[in-house]
Amino acid sequence: MVQAREIDPSASPLDYYGYELRRLREGAGLKQSQLGDIIYCTGSLIGMVENGRRVPTRDFSERVDAALGTDGHFSRLVGLVLRSVLPTWFQAYAEMEARATFISTFQSQVVYGLLQTEAYAKALLSVEYSGRVDEIVAARLDRQRILAREIPPVLLVVLDEALLHRRVGGREVMREQLAHLLTFVDRPWVQLQVMPFSVGEHTGMTGSFNLLRFDSDPDLFYAESYDSGHMTANSQVIRERSVGYARLQADALSPEDSALLIARVMEERYGDQCGPDRRAVA
Repeated sequence: MVQAREIDPSASPLDYYGYELRRLREGAGLKQSQLGDIIYCTGSLIGMVENGRRVPTRDFSERVDAALGTDGHFSRLVGLVLRSVLPTWFQAYAEMEARATFISTFQSQVVYGLLQTEAYAKALLSVEYSGRVDEIVAARLDRQRILAREIPPVLLVVLDEALLHRRVGGREVMREQLAHLLTFVDRPWVQLQVMPFSVGEHTGMTGSFNLLRFDSDPDLFYAESYDSGHMTANSQVIRERSVGYARLQADALSPEDSALLIARVMEERYGDQCGPDRRAVA
């Protein structure tokens, strides 16, 4: 059993979650091990969450709500918890992304976070967050819930062909990731395009960026550097980047040809014909 420590519920969303879990578990007359038996986990995991030493998942929260009859209390809290574990400089963008009705993104290095598989995200994030990769991955996957809404945001995506070839996590991870991209081809609110190598220079070569549009708020432009994010509603920046994005869409392959390219790279570079050295057979 994990030794209980005093929790200040005002210290962070994670501490508030742990405080509430302990309070409502004890109110239900359950020991940590008993609650663990009900929701199919160990009592020590319950203790670590209560002590703020483990970030809860959405599945864990839903099972706790069902076990304690808390009417979605923890399912609502977990969104705040997961967002709080994101890098501080990224949290403001994540909040705006969740509210956007139109998202336009150009990505030159990696697949856009909303379209990443769990395995791809884990391989990518383990480079910088090896000590807390599971909680960062959980937070990234939780962002993707906006795509499952009854009315999701319109999502316009242009991906540089280079990221299709950049091996993140190994052959199987990349094959799964590219297959996942293809599942978005027929969704009416998603337009996925690839900027092919054959285009040469283009307006996105200065780096990845996102444009967010809202029903009643000003448009936003967002870009990242190594350890910070820049977000602005400056009308001139929005104007310039919107024109730049339109040019990217015009230069990129059509959605149909993009899907064919993704499928071809998936089979030729990451398919079963790859040899034992895990390189694509020429």
